[in-house]
Amino acid sequence: MLPHVCIVGRSGSGKTTLILELIPEFKKRGYRLATVKHTHHEVDMDIQGKDTWRYAQAGSDAVVISSANNVAYIEKADHDYSLEETLQLITGDFDFVLVEGFKWSNAPKIAVHRDGLVDGLICKSEDLIAIASDEVLDTPYPQRLLSDVTGIADLIEANIKSQRSV
Repeated sequence: MLPHVCIVGRSGSGKTTLILELIPEFKKRGYRLATVKHTHHEVDMDIQGKDTWRYAQAGSDAVVISSANNVAYIEKADHDYSLEETLQLITGDFDFVLVEGFKWSNAPKIAVHRDGLVDGLICKSEDLIAIASDEVLDTPYPQRLLSDVTGIADLIEANIKSQRSV
């Protein structure tokens, strides 16, 4: 399985923003990475009326569209995939995966915290490798300010390297 780190936090905490800032930082470091987002909402990446949408509406259980620049794969699921099942879908030569969500998986996590949101961890403490916050918290876990993208990337990079050595 590809090395991975989950970015978790309450709604509105800045998980997506942090990942969007981490991606170019890791690209500068020469990494090839994939991203995964877990959601509890309905996912519909296809556009009504387009051929791929029509294939799915006709009953196809999976639809693939391929072009010179992109490949997309959409499959009907009979359950909410676990992180492990989701990571198995990623093919290609990637160094690691940044994951938004999957807070209850056993994966290593960085918790995103914002002042003014509900306090308390949103994941199991044994999975936590650090907290990224807009304020300093009284906690035994390593902390980085949300604005310290380089420092957060350093923590993730160290964790990815340790996953590879296992």
